[in-house]
Amino acid sequence: MLKRLSYLKKRDDISTEAFIEYYENRHVPLILSLAPTPLVYKRHYLMRGDDGNLREEGVDFDVVTEMGWADPAEQLAWYAKIRAAADLVAADEARFLDRSSTRSLSVEQRVTAG
Repeated sequence: MLKRLSYLKKRDDISTEAFIEYYENRHVPLILSLAPTPLVYKRHYLMRGDDGNLREEGVDFDVVTEMGWADPAEQLAWYAKIRAAADLVAADEARFLDRSSTRSLSVEQRVTAG
């Protein structure tokens, strides 16, 4: 399986709750309307302390998005669909993300359990 992890930061002017709500209820449906659903599409939101600060020092993102495809052809087809709507995706991301902080990496997964 091919996997990609994206480290995304919310805009400073929106709350964590608004960020999660927008991502889950607006952005995810938009992406799913533009391209086939990847085999894996998960969001891992960072847990914050009661004061709203991250518990870990130096963490500069709010969510890790995990995506996975069965093979390179499936991944390339997905990216082609998203690139075809790049302006729409970018405009939507600008509503809730600090796009200048986005980092995205391909990873190799090794599973010990689960």
